[in-house]
Amino acid sequence: MLLLLNRKGIAASTGSACSSKSLDPSHVLIACGLPHDVVHGSLRLTLGEETTEEDVDYVIAVVKETVQRLRDMSPLTPPELRSQS
Repeated sequence: MLLLLNRKGIAASTGSACSSKSLDPSHVLIACGLPHDVVHGSLRLTLGEETTEEDVDYVIAVVKETVQRLRDMSPLTPPELRSQS
C-alpha cells in the first residue's frame, strides 16, 4: 500500500512520525486498546498548512483506488468486496 501511494506522490506511513524507521505499529493506537488487526492495518497521513482541499480529494480518491486494487489482487478478499468489472 505504501509503495503504491508513494508512486502517486502520497507520503504515508504505518506508525508515528517519531518511529518512521520502524515497522512497529503505532503505540498510540495500541494504548487506545484497538484490536491487533486494526492497529497493524492503520495508515498515517499528515496535513500541513499548505494542504489544499484538492490535495485531500486527490488522496481520498487514490487511497480508495489503491485499496480496491489490492482487494482485487488478494485471494482472501470476499466476492462482495471485489470490483464489479
